[in-house]
Amino acid sequence: MIDINLIREDKAAVIKELSRRGGDFTCDIDKIYALDKTWRELLKRSESLKAEKNSVSAEIGKLKREKKSAEAQIASMQGIAVKIKELDSEIRDLKAEFDSILMLIPNITDPAIPFENSVIREEGEVIPPAFEAKTHWEIGEDLGILDFAAAASLSGSRFPLLKGRGCELERGLSRFMLDLHTSKHGYTEIMPPHLVKEEIMRGTGQLPKFREDMYALNDGSLFLIPTAEVPLANLVRERITEPSDLPLKYTALTPCFRREAGSYGKDTSGLIRNHQFNKVELVNIVSSVESEETHLKLLTESEEVLRLLGLSYRVLLLGSSDTGFSASKTYDLEVWMPGEKLWREVSSCSNCLDFQARRMEARTRGENSSTVYLHTLNSSGLAVGRIFAAVLENFQREDGSVAIPEALRPYMNGLKELRKDAK
Repeated sequence: MIDINLIREDKAAVIKELSRRGGDFTCDIDKIYALDKTWRELLKRSESLKAEKNSVSAEIGKLKREKKSAEAQIASMQGIAVKIKELDSEIRDLKAEFDSILMLIPNITDPAIPFENSVIREEGEVIPPAFEAKTHWEIGEDLGILDFAAAASLSGSRFPLLKGRGCELERGLSRFMLDLHTSKHGYTEIMPPHLVKEEIMRGTGQLPKFREDMYALNDGSLFLIPTAEVPLANLVRERITEPSDLPLKYTALTPCFRREAGSYGKDTSGLIRNHQFNKVELVNIVSSVESEETHLKLLTESEEVLRLLGLSYRVLLLGSSDTGFSASKTYDLEVWMPGEKLWREVSSCSNCLDFQARRMEARTRGENSSTVYLHTLNSSGLAVGRIFAAVLENFQREDGSVAIPEALRPYMNGLKELRKDAK
């Protein structure tokens, strides 16, 4: 969550910065400001009463030692105790209301980014095939490696079912990405739980804002993760990480579960917007001074997967109007899909600054042994299903076969192509 001191010092400036996201946050920020002011006033009164209670208590002790009557003082202390109890109850209620609104306020975006998305650069040449290119779902079903009808019969729409060589391609891509990030980029691989507590989802900003997009147990005790960012970032929750242990670099391959509640009618075919998909996630946890440099390095690490696979892609700087809830600045990687004839996002690389760390109470030591909030960054490294789709569309041949990128062949037992008649 954003630093409450920013609102205390200049709420108009906070409202102005948040408006760059395209919404009006005036009422919410005004409400937070008023609640915080009242809360601090009540807290001051409570602390004053507690000091008075301690003083009366000391006086009672002195009178008793002198064998004098303390009935008036005892009655006074009991009255003070009642007032403190009432005040503390009001303080708790105010804090709960304050937190519930503050939790819904997004991060302040980097003031240097524009309002709209912009293409930073393109890598690789987009060469149209000499034949009419097919979409990845057409290719996959022709090859017998994707079966969306079977998936729909099991689970409904927006679920994939992979078969045969399709499973091998998915595994190969996953292993290729994990090996690259752990052996070359210095990441520690984690196998986290796929179900997490509500407070863990709150820590990274998925809750309470996006509850309708999450899958949860009926009793609300556990949620299926929408991304491995959730458990990985929360590994530093409610503790002080020593500066000598930074940076922390975690990667994980997990299934991701999303209702896609706001995408009705969009991308109903193929592997792009599914309720369940696999993703290799990258999470960096660093000090504030390393934050900006780490963001650029994280982007480069995600890009390397695309370069090694020989996929043409472009880098976008997301504008303030399209930057995610927890992020301050985000780069997207998009791959060209010749079958669909459009660019598809395969990775978002975000710097959340201290926004998530404040929600998680994740700190490190600063100057003079004081504690300061960590910075968290995350990137897809990459979304496996979307790269699966990109490989099918970009390496398809006119005869219906698909070439396997050279970098991927060692992860597929040397297989060089996918063919319909392959066993």
